[in-house]
Amino acid sequence: MAALSQQPVSEEVVAAAIAGVIAICRAQGHSLAQVQEWVLAEDDLLDCQTRQWLSEAVELAWSTVDVVAVTAGGEGDREGIGSVIGLG
Repeated sequence: MAALSQQPVSEEVVAAAIAGVIAICRAQGHSLAQVQEWVLAEDDLLDCQTRQWLSEAVELAWSTVDVVAVTAGGEGDREGIGSVIGLG
């Protein structure tokens, strides 16, 4: 995690991460409201303004991400991504 904070993150990486999380959450039966609740939860990683921006980005992406177009990896991959946003 420390290595990530040292590197600039491109818009493409953020968009791909959001799309992947949305696809996984949908596949697991979670709602947009649940995902936004997790994003907005207090943590030591993001400040309030960044969490709010991320919640809005997830809402915009939720309706545009095509679940069929996103292929999921193995179970280990799903658990790793899920733990990043507080699912695992």
